[in-house]
Amino acid sequence: MSVTQQYLLDSYRAAQRGTPQPPAPGRDDWRVVRELRDHRRFEAVVRERPARGRLRLALSRLAGLRRAAH
Repeated sequence: MSVTQQYLLDSYRAAQRGTPQPPAPGRDDWRVVRELRDHRRFEAVVRERPARGRLRLALSRLAGLRRAAH
């Protein structure tokens, strides 16, 4: 059963029972992504690491190590 079919079935059941309809599939996806990003930044600050640019910093360190090895 696809996500859309499950949503339609749940909506039908909710209408029959008089309960609130479930959220549409994908409606909160971007909100979840933003919350995850904000949580990672918060965790970085709590652990006293830079909240931004960590990946770029790590890659530049790795590139620097490779240059020194050659």
